[in-house]
Amino acid sequence: MFKSRRSLYYRKHNRKPLPLMVIIAAIPLVLIILELLAWLIVNFTGNGSALLAYKGEPAEDNAYRLKFLGQNQQPYDGILDKGSLAVYRNLAGGYSLVGDQQSDFWRINEQGFRDDDPIPLAKPQDEIRIFLLGGSTAFGQRNASNQATIASKLETRLNQRIDQQRRSPEKYRPTFLPVYRPELIKALAKPPKIKDGQYRVINSAVPGYTSGNELAQLALQILPYSPDAIIVLDGYTDLMLPSNQQETTIPKTEAFLNNAPGHFWTHITQQWKNAIAQTHLIKAIQKWLFRPEPSISQRSLVVNDETLPLEQHLAPDEAELKQRIARYRNHHQQMIRLTTGAGIPLVVAIQPEITGYEQAQMSPQEQELVSKLGTLYQKQLPIGYAELIKASQGLEKAFPKNIKVLNFYNLFKDIEQKNVTPKVFFTDAVHLTEEANQVISERYYQALTAQPKLQVTPPKKP
Repeated sequence: MFKSRRSLYYRKHNRKPLPLMVIIAAIPLVLIILELLAWLIVNFTGNGSALLAYKGEPAEDNAYRLKFLGQNQQPYDGILDKGSLAVYRNLAGGYSLVGDQQSDFWRINEQGFRDDDPIPLAKPQDEIRIFLLGGSTAFGQRNASNQATIASKLETRLNQRIDQQRRSPEKYRPTFLPVYRPELIKALAKPPKIKDGQYRVINSAVPGYTSGNELAQLALQILPYSPDAIIVLDGYTDLMLPSNQQETTIPKTEAFLNNAPGHFWTHITQQWKNAIAQTHLIKAIQKWLFRPEPSISQRSLVVNDETLPLEQHLAPDEAELKQRIARYRNHHQQMIRLTTGAGIPLVVAIQPEITGYEQAQMSPQEQELVSKLGTLYQKQLPIGYAELIKASQGLEKAFPKNIKVLNFYNLFKDIEQKNVTPKVFFTDAVHLTEEANQVISERYYQALTAQPKLQVTPPKKP
């Protein structure tokens, strides 16, 4: 018996380890089994798409992340921003939205505008067209639907005004003013009527656009649609874009074009990376184990192939800031010339930014956002905005009949919140909630209805 126990002991401790080749060969089998398990778990939970969102992000983040396409309508290799909102390279304006695409959050029409319906080039006789230009804030980044955007809310407000004018014309200024002074004073105290018709506000904003992109878009794409007014919401991305660039372009394209062998190698390796990244196992690990979240920099700058803090995108010195402001001023001056020549009212608004909002008025979510921005950003950003405001107001002073400037930087600071729980206006440093869009649309409404070219004028006497 002692001998048998002894032999058993030696057999246990003299077992040879598994050959290295067997271990290596077993790894793919283990991975296949894990992939199968991940697939089963995801598909039997009933909400696999939500569980395996891009890099673990919320569904709306993936929906609004840009997907850059080349001339062959295929994504650029080596560019990290590969979401759902497709844009294609446009030599005239950097890039444009691909037409006729949609998600659960947005719809892009055939012409490449964020609109539910197509827009014919020939304007219907009773239609009054207003185009909104800008970047991601104007576009409605992470808004729940097209109807939650500034453009949609402004369109609704203008058409409500037309309904009111038709139902109660006596509440508005008459077309022909009375002669006698008492009646004249009463008539002038009433709001003027705006032109009757079907108002349509087209959201032509594109995420990532700066004033240079907007200028090219206005000249080449918007003017042929015979707009009756142009409204602009921008400024922030101009402060972030280096002065040696005139507009936002698809990242790294120049480097790829100038380095064909490097681009080919990137193409080959990217195919493997994409294949691995799309497996259920990798997505599940990212979602459930690491739970990655986009940084406030990635959320605030939609065209950003780096993960630098926002403060490092600001001008490093006064000379660079002056050059960025001069570029902004020059682009808007050219917009003034284009719209003046076409007889189109131009309203330019400096977009809101979270440092222009009092922290005491903020919701807890917004206070947390500000804390993530850092003290350097909070100190430098208002300096840049002060220069933007000065430049824009200088243009309005130089061209008082050609441009109306609205300063929205401190817009929400003056909003009285009667509720015990404060409303949330910002989702990151610069993007807005639906409640904020409602506030901005009302300000645009007031500016547009005050434009003489949109008001009813008495017919000329024969």
